[in-house]
Amino acid sequence: MRLYRSICTFVNGDHNKMPTVTLPGPEDCNCFAVRSAARRVTQLYDQLLAPVGLRVTQLSILAKLKRLGPLTINALAEAMVMDRTTLGRDIQPLERDGWIRIEPAPSDRRAKELHLTKAGQKRLQAGLEAWAKAQSRFEAAFGVSAPPSCARYSGRSLPANLRRALKTQGGKAATLRTRRRAGNIGASARM
Repeated sequence: MRLYRSICTFVNGDHNKMPTVTLPGPEDCNCFAVRSAARRVTQLYDQLLAPVGLRVTQLSILAKLKRLGPLTINALAEAMVMDRTTLGRDIQPLERDGWIRIEPAPSDRRAKELHLTKAGQKRLQAGLEAWAKAQSRFEAAFGVSAPPSCARYSGRSLPANLRRALKTQGGKAATLRTRRRAGNIGASARM
């Protein structure tokens, strides 16, 4: 009862004037601006890769497999800083078209390993020619120095403390996703 009186006194007293907070609009959000810019750049690359039958994400997958060799889906998702389920959707057309082959991993038969096929190597080569055109167009619009300054946000050269913070946040997000799928988390925690 004493707590109730204290709350009522606070609410009814002079302390009930709450400061107004003006929220910035989406156009003022750094994350929104970077994601919007990334979508525009992706559209440019996808447009120029379309005649080859690739999207820039698919080209990146083929290039990563060419450079690193066979990888499990989890290892490739980590190397590309992608969610595993998103990567899973992106590799389906590559497998369907015969550009990659999915096999059980030798070290763990439950894990799936992705292999670049000969057809995938040819598609990658054709894609790299279209990619070079997109790269030139990007550099003509933004200058040659733009890619190095963009690279600092890609995760390769993020400061170590920011990388650790992002990994920690990613771990929490992954745990929440897993708990949501299992139905072990309430609606209030989903917000």
